[in-house]
Amino acid sequence: MSQPRGGEPVSVFVRARTDPGRTRDHNEDSFLVADLGQERDLTRGGPHRIGELGSVFLVADGMGGAAAGELASSMAADSIVKYLGEHWSRDGARSPDRFAESLRTAVEQANEQLHTYAMENPDVRGMGTTATVAGILDGDLYLAQVGDSRGYLVRKGVATQLTRDQSLMQRLVDAGELTEEEAAQSERRNIILQALGPDPKIRVDLSRQSIHRGDTLVICSDGLTGQVKREEIADLVAYLLSLRG
Repeated sequence: MSQPRGGEPVSVFVRARTDPGRTRDHNEDSFLVADLGQERDLTRGGPHRIGELGSVFLVADGMGGAAAGELASSMAADSIVKYLGEHWSRDGARSPDRFAESLRTAVEQANEQLHTYAMENPDVRGMGTTATVAGILDGDLYLAQVGDSRGYLVRKGVATQLTRDQSLMQRLVDAGELTEEEAAQSERRNIILQALGPDPKIRVDLSRQSIHRGDTLVICSDGLTGQVKREEIADLVAYLLSLRG
């Protein structure tokens, strides 16, 4: 990402990929990249300038079995970008605070939609999904999160985890009952405390920070973070940037 100077817009290169891995024959993850207010594919070529309405990048990790998990993650992605397109993009009163609140509300609305759908369709009862949603507007990065899909910011070769897992293991680490190393090896490491869908109400974690020229944002499910350490993510980003020149 390139930091705006003197009112210049942010420019980004975007790459996205999802893979079922080696142990499953299906994929319950979804991702979404959207330049709000414009219809264009940000995942091809680049750099792309972020439009005046901002851009959104999302990772959702579904749960509840093949059909239910895939449905939950794709429904969440569609619902979030639809809400932003209808309420943020078309609303004349815009500000950083309204952008942040729009991200939060979009995630909450997605939860209500998934919960209602699951209650009305017993065959997918219990379906759910994580959601980590990054929005970029005017040189700032906003992150809205539910679950344990993570966001990392890699700056000058150092990866910093911006999100905090809403998981049982994170709660035990915070309480001093487990070390991070012990939590990573626990058989209960995949237990999350909330997700979109299972409950009628959720708590969305929301954060905001400035972005700098050369920053790299990595949003990923536990399919990556369960296998690759934070330091290795930084090394991989450095390697890929070196290939790009």
